[in-house]
Amino acid sequence: MAIGDTEVNAGSADEAVSTLDASVVLYPVAPGYRVNVRSGPGTQYRIVKVLPYGARVPINCQKPGETVTGPYGTTNLWDNIANGQFVADAYINTGSDGYVAPRCA
Repeated sequence: MAIGDTEVNAGSADEAVSTLDASVVLYPVAPGYRVNVRSGPGTQYRIVKVLPYGARVPINCQKPGETVTGPYGTTNLWDNIANGQFVADAYINTGSDGYVAPRCA
């Protein structure tokens, strides 16, 4: 089933934050969601890939953009997960309603 531009499934995923090493934190995508990764901080930007169910992502920096509502609330924060790749923070379990990484330049 699709909701907005996010596909939904009844599957589940572990919500614990994991780490690769002491400097890289990986945040889980909301359980049951495949999330679009966009080239900028808004749904008007092109989709560059789709995160699979159970994905975990690093957050390099965060940037305000289009306001989006997801399982973790309504926010205008977008998370930069790689060069030119943004996901709406409303779909990422950061444990916070605010910034958890530096602001993107």
